[in-house]
Amino acid sequence: MLKKLLFGVAYYPEYLKEDRIDKDFEMMKAAGMNTVRIAESTWSTLEPEEGVFNYSYIDALLKAAEGHDLDLIVGTPSYSVPPWLVKKDPAVLLDGKNHTESYGRRQNMDIMNLTYRRHVERAIRRLMERTASHKKVIGFQIDNECKDYGNFSANVQADFVEHLKEKFKTVEAFNEAFGLAYWSNSIGHWDDMPDMRGTINGGLATEFASFKRSQTAGYLKWQAALVDEYRREDQFITHNFDFEWRKFGADIAQDGYSYGVQPDLNHAEASEAVTLAGTDIYHPTQDELTGAEIAYGGDSIRSLKMNNYLVLECQAQAFKYWTPYPGQLRQQAYSHLASGADGIMYWNWHSIHNSFETYWKGLLSHDMESNPTYEEAALFGAEWQKLNKELLHLKKDNRVALVTDNNSLDALKWFPLDRDLSYNDVVRWMYDSLYEMNIECDIVDINVLDTSAYDMIVTPVLYSITEEKLNDLKAFVEKGGVLFSSFKSFISDENLTVFMDKAPHILSDVFGMFHQQYAEPRKLYIDGHKVEQFAELLQGAGAEVLASYTHQYWGRYAAATKNSFGEGKAYYIGGFTEKDYLKSLLKQAAADAGITVPELEAPLVLRSGTGADGKKISYLFNYSMEARTAANPCGEAVDLLTGYSYNPGEKIEISDWGVCILKEK
Repeated sequence: MLKKLLFGVAYYPEYLKEDRIDKDFEMMKAAGMNTVRIAESTWSTLEPEEGVFNYSYIDALLKAAEGHDLDLIVGTPSYSVPPWLVKKDPAVLLDGKNHTESYGRRQNMDIMNLTYRRHVERAIRRLMERTASHKKVIGFQIDNECKDYGNFSANVQADFVEHLKEKFKTVEAFNEAFGLAYWSNSIGHWDDMPDMRGTINGGLATEFASFKRSQTAGYLKWQAALVDEYRREDQFITHNFDFEWRKFGADIAQDGYSYGVQPDLNHAEASEAVTLAGTDIYHPTQDELTGAEIAYGGDSIRSLKMNNYLVLECQAQAFKYWTPYPGQLRQQAYSHLASGADGIMYWNWHSIHNSFETYWKGLLSHDMESNPTYEEAALFGAEWQKLNKELLHLKKDNRVALVTDNNSLDALKWFPLDRDLSYNDVVRWMYDSLYEMNIECDIVDINVLDTSAYDMIVTPVLYSITEEKLNDLKAFVEKGGVLFSSFKSFISDENLTVFMDKAPHILSDVFGMFHQQYAEPRKLYIDGHKVEQFAELLQGAGAEVLASYTHQYWGRYAAATKNSFGEGKAYYIGGFTEKDYLKSLLKQAAADAGITVPELEAPLVLRSGTGADGKKISYLFNYSMEARTAANPCGEAVDLLTGYSYNPGEKIEISDWGVCILKEK
């Protein structure tokens, strides 16, 4: 367990033309930083020729870290291969769906290629031998934002066939599971298995995607096992799990932000490789800063091990639309802690002076001097040094779970709701509504969901689900839980075969309704709120109809229902509508679950937990450019940042982009 809040940066002195390590470390210390992340992207620097190693810059960093009392996180240099390795074996490069990679970009390799594995193992072992025993090395990051990168290589497809043999045993069972009689896709022998690039079967494609996610998780576990041979018991293993990258608009590589479930890696499965979960979270800033992406990412990563985590990358300046307004960098940092992070690290320390990420600016600009962003980091860096014991290890005990599922994400790529409405759009629609209402939740993969741990479960578009999990949800409601589900849920089994009964399968009696049709929601409203992209036509079968569609023809159908089942309640919303209406339903559901919804609503955001001493700590944020006033939502409490004490209900003034941290007495 960490003994202090980690505050630091990724640092690449090998990118610089001059030796600045001591000067940079002095500036980091002056800003209150205590940790530096190194080495994860420079295999060609460490091994410029096959078998020829150069650790001079690593040695310099180890020496300087000791001299300046800075801790180091060492990354394995596996996600960017050196040119000589590709020359030695061109098959190291990824064989993708539409083309074979050329050398140049990072993450362009086949992580299952044996030549790659053999050489990266040697590189990892040599680096571990050099660093693991050093007293300033506190942990290791395995790889970087790892995925399979769209691999369709022959060896991966051969492994997939072996996986299918083990899972289905016979070709007859395999053909039946995916309905491969369609368009003569069924096979008579395993050797007849065609190249997966051409499949038109969404279920089979989703199985292949799931298999590759499992392979990637296995690859991370393999790296972790190598590191385990060298690390001390007090050194952690982490990985920087990332999310779907959502484009702002223009199609350029740096234009986007962390948005929803990562399509290409199952975080729950892959997190078995690490002892401390880590993440990279990037988000809109300036006028678009809401804290939602920080909260979503934090709730997702914290829930992997139901424990604190590290933010291994977050933004300092980066692009013109990410340069933070005064106060925003500090607010962002506290936003991470409020979700349960035990520290943050910026990507990166200095802006890079050439190549692909030249204008992804670091904490320092290209002049490498102090600037307003650095100075604001130093401001809260000093605060963290004083408040370390108070803010470290914030614990959450959330009563609401929002359930996610990679299979359902894949399914809706094949069978989309609408060209403008994706799986992650619905996930964020429901998550953001909870967030804006200040209802905190865990974000839990369906495959590891423990229904007994929650009073309320929210399921955005849970399209694909096993009957075992359906029965778990049914029992959850029967025993007194509150289930809140969206349209296009409980439609197919895990192979994307649609159930042959009225939807929602197994749960129709739980929801007290069924549906057989859906419609284009043109001129469709629910309770005065416009419906967009998708609408199911719900038919009551005992449920309370909370609202029907406003429409000449579809008006006879329910749009939202509530049903009592056993000791619990089940809510269902049939259309994608404005968040205000969704919030009104969620508020009812929360009340049924015995959950008090705060009077506050975004841009005033409340995030709470229990501190290390057992006292409740609440972060109150104002995500706006105007000062706001709020009634103290806690008991008698002191603001840890100002020392001012507040009585219950007393007015609190919060500045633009401000935060107060209330510790109850």
